[in-house]
Amino acid sequence: MASDPKVHAFEEVAKHNKTKDCWLIISGKVYDVLLSATGKDATNDFEDVGHSDSAREMMEKYYIGEIDSSTVPLRRTYIPPQQTPYNPDKTSEFVIKILQFLVPLLILGLAFVVRHYTKEK
Repeated sequence: MASDPKVHAFEEVAKHNKTKDCWLIISGKVYDVLLSATGKDATNDFEDVGHSDSAREMMEKYYIGEIDSSTVPLRRTYIPPQQTPYNPDKTSEFVIKILQFLVPLLILGLAFVVRHYTKEK
């Protein structure tokens, strides 16, 4: 690792997001690598993969400095989109559900009436 690490601003790291010039942040340290997660804080991406100890040791040759934590933007909390509240009494849907229940009962009742009056005594 560098003996006197340079402190980089997040904006500076974000500029290095090209294929041949890629910087990323892992646990507050800046690395110059070739990776798809460049120009951002890649700590979660790196940790999710579950890298081996040898991979962590390899990171030392790519280390170029520390990140100035005051320049890193705060994480945004996820706010789900507003959904329309469920209304079980929507007129057209409610009528269809009632008819799906009543029509078979009416057919069954009609069948019993026809059978009763057509039955020979």
